[in-house]
Amino acid sequence: MYRIFIDGHVGTTGLLIHQHLQNRDDIELSDIADADRKDNEAKRAVMSDADLVILCLPDDAARESVAMAPDSTRFIDASTAHRTHAEWIYGLAEINRQQRDRIRNARCVSNPGCWATGFLLPVLPLINTGLLSPATQFVINGVSGYSGGGREMIERYRSRASRHPDNLWYSRPYSLGLQHKHLPEMQQVAGLDHRPVFQPSVGHFHQGMLVSIPLFREQFLTGCSLELIYQLIAEQYENEACIKVHEPNDDAALDRGFLDPQANNETNRQDIFIFGHQDQILLISVLDNLGKGASGAAVQNMNLMLGTAELQGLSTEKQGQLP
Repeated sequence: MYRIFIDGHVGTTGLLIHQHLQNRDDIELSDIADADRKDNEAKRAVMSDADLVILCLPDDAARESVAMAPDSTRFIDASTAHRTHAEWIYGLAEINRQQRDRIRNARCVSNPGCWATGFLLPVLPLINTGLLSPATQFVINGVSGYSGGGREMIERYRSRASRHPDNLWYSRPYSLGLQHKHLPEMQQVAGLDHRPVFQPSVGHFHQGMLVSIPLFREQFLTGCSLELIYQLIAEQYENEACIKVHEPNDDAALDRGFLDPQANNETNRQDIFIFGHQDQILLISVLDNLGKGASGAAVQNMNLMLGTAELQGLSTEKQGQLP
């Protein structure tokens, strides 16, 4: 029986992690009284007794929890605080052949950002095989459900739907200063010379996301084709249960030409699409920002760190999802 403490279990990600774990017979969830949550000694005692602590806190609070814990405490941090920290392992198991073992053996693992997950998994095989240079100047666009903004944003969007059902906020771009908090990990993990230009949007749906990366033929170091791009990405993930790579221009996966950002909701699955023609290519990821993009990734990392089945308690399929 493993004892897990979710520090910040009342937030969106923490609640979902709790739901994933509450019925597992190999997990005991530790708790702390509300009155003791700001008592450092009480919190330190709970962390000392846990086999693993999962941080679902704002960045500064996550750093404070790590600082007060015993040196032997193992962590998964779902915040942005440690994603580029040299002593923390980046918790995206699929990025290379060694990453699973690094996560298994780590004391401290940083959960990846949802946008970063959607960007990194399609482009890393192309960079690692030399088809794209680290000097490539990437542009990323995307739309996510409003749950990605946490409790305050969820309440605002639900209030809007209740008060103005005929005038919803269908898609609203944000982070227009081009300083999104996921950009540092995108650049560092991909080994890029430049930070991408990233323009995200929030749609008026609860969860799910779509991340798109447009590319021109001239950006590739050698001759490329949709078929070669598909081959390189598919080979990288051919044994990955959570990742499905679609053949080029897979119109059968579309609904009358439309791609649904909610198609992988409530799963730990990410679909990668390749659309376009020989001169212009569009890579698109579809994932659940609360699943593979947050709570699902945390449970996957937890399973690896504890030595249990990697996908225990997670689903890679959903009734009626993409073919």
